[in-house]
Amino acid sequence: MTEVRSGTVRSCADAQELPAEWDARLEAVRQIADAVLFEGYVLYPYRASAAKNQLRWQFGVLVPPGYGEDSAEHTHQRTECLMEPRRGARIAVELRFLRAQRKTVQRVAEDGGYETVPRLECANRVLVPWDEGTEERIRLVVPVAELAEGVTHPFRLPARRTEEGLDESGVRVGRLVRVAEEVSGVLRLGTAEIPGPYSALRLTAVVENTSRWHGAGESRREAALPHSLVSAHLVLALDNGSFLSMTDPPRWAEAAVAECRNEHTWPVLAGPPDRADVVLSSPIILEDHPHIAPESPGALYDATEIDEILALRTAALTDQEKREARGTDDRAGAVIDLADSMPPEVLERLHGAVRAMRDVCGPGATVSDAGEQPWWDPGGDRDVDPARDRVVIDGRQIGAGSRVRLGPGRRRTDAQDLFLEGRTALVEAVLHDVDGSVHLAVTVEDDPGADLWRVQGRFRYYQPDEVIPLEES
Repeated sequence: MTEVRSGTVRSCADAQELPAEWDARLEAVRQIADAVLFEGYVLYPYRASAAKNQLRWQFGVLVPPGYGEDSAEHTHQRTECLMEPRRGARIAVELRFLRAQRKTVQRVAEDGGYETVPRLECANRVLVPWDEGTEERIRLVVPVAELAEGVTHPFRLPARRTEEGLDESGVRVGRLVRVAEEVSGVLRLGTAEIPGPYSALRLTAVVENTSRWHGAGESRREAALPHSLVSAHLVLALDNGSFLSMTDPPRWAEAAVAECRNEHTWPVLAGPPDRADVVLSSPIILEDHPHIAPESPGALYDATEIDEILALRTAALTDQEKREARGTDDRAGAVIDLADSMPPEVLERLHGAVRAMRDVCGPGATVSDAGEQPWWDPGGDRDVDPARDRVVIDGRQIGAGSRVRLGPGRRRTDAQDLFLEGRTALVEAVLHDVDGSVHLAVTVEDDPGADLWRVQGRFRYYQPDEVIPLEES
């Protein structure tokens, strides 16, 4: 492996090895990074034959340049974020992605050789062709001071082919042939100073697929995947300094953050909430300091997964379906084993969780007090009266009985609200929530079901800035 720097080439054979202290600091982030790496890897019911597993690799796919610029896939991703390194700081960069490894199933032929088959029945699994994902990491540590001139780090993963024999009762029945194509790319790093009184730098990290591949035909994407970087993302860490949040920057950095250009990925602070020395740049939208729910028993690989439902549904698969899942992929087989072996107390833990507790009854309250007296009873609160409370809108007192025209806000609405834009409505109540916000409960005029909704107490809710008064109240 070589590293190109300022027009020169020097050996970079140790770029894959991070010092032990870096590995320890990044360990807390890798659980999240693994979730990004394997997001949607194989979906319930975890069989290759399932319709939802026919179109694979939906996140962070960097295709080779020969795939074509007119496609929805991209050849590169670009990360820009702000950092405040101290003197002598170094930055560790870890590019992580999956390489699609094509698995072919073969059985022993009558002449003693092997022939490729679409499926092979074995004792505890049904083997089928499948693209497995093998994890790849490109690592390097660079002094921040050297990034001003730019650093270019090319990498190449050679093609490989492996064979795994399949035996049943001591007799060879077939084999699995796995082929991984050559993949190459380049990682470019650079910094620029941010004008102002603070010693901040804009870090730019570009990942580009440079693999040589030119294909055509209806299965073009499928043919290009073994030459692609799948679920590509970056982990960036400073040993002396900190990064700035891109979603909630300090006021002085807001203009500089707005000028940052992120393409096909987004950087967020990662690791413990009290630290800002690690960034995860992900093709999946995350918030700062993302974390895995502690109740989760393991990776289920399902987008927006709901662990309890998936665990129950997986355990309920038929024995034949489980055999097919085990033969699809080792990770799918691990999910089946996890669901089958999950003890009741672990499954119970998935059924809701309390993240925080607080004193709701005041000093001196007993457990029995807390059980009998709710922390807030709207019916007993004399400060609120939905039927009589009023709110001022455009200088008018609006309350129950007022007529208004609906104009839902674009940022906090849905299609149902948009259908009612411009319609007139009758205010049924003025409601105050515990955070101090005001909501208007309304029924739409000319709605034939308005009386029924009113009796059932089922209303539509709008905030004061989403309605226009029609008459004095």
